[in-house]
Amino acid sequence: MTAMAHEPLTQEEVLLEGFLALDTPEGFRAELIEGEIVVTPPPDGDHEKYISRIVRQVIKRSKTDMDFSGNKGLTVKSAVDWPMDHVIPDATFAPVDADLFGGANSWMPCEGVVMVLEVTSTKPKADREAKRRCYARGGIPFYLLADRDTSQVTLFSAPEDGDYRQHCTRPFGKSLALPEPFGFDLDTADFL
Repeated sequence: MTAMAHEPLTQEEVLLEGFLALDTPEGFRAELIEGEIVVTPPPDGDHEKYISRIVRQVIKRSKTDMDFSGNKGLTVKSAVDWPMDHVIPDATFAPVDADLFGGANSWMPCEGVVMVLEVTSTKPKADREAKRRCYARGGIPFYLLADRDTSQVTLFSAPEDGDYRQHCTRPFGKSLALPEPFGFDLDTADFL
């Protein structure tokens, strides 16, 4: 009996296997975004402060009870020739009734997620562009970006054809309306 020859892996399969096998140092996170492996160091205290302020408001003030997960891995269909994107938002929100996070694997699909949050860090361009497109391709209704470099908060909405069709930007210090299922004005005065 002769051994069957294995078909060679495609470049995309090699990239995905290499990504999934990464052993990043504690506190670092690795993502596969539009065919590029992106590794980011542990965040600074201000980064975490913004996340904390936003998550607290979403949990306490939303009209729909929200669950949240910090650093939850999401898989998203890629745009063209690269493997499935693997992104890790700073915070992921879903209605409590959806029970998305209990029993979920390290990487889960985007179905049922209603909003993701990113606070810019060492790679702000990825948050502003590539990750925005990933979340839109995943059909996530809302993407909230707190941009520390520009001192603005932006809510992207209406995902269609691989990007968000609408956005609303407010400078830090001004409130930003979060529509249903949230139904409240996000206070950013604490960001100044």
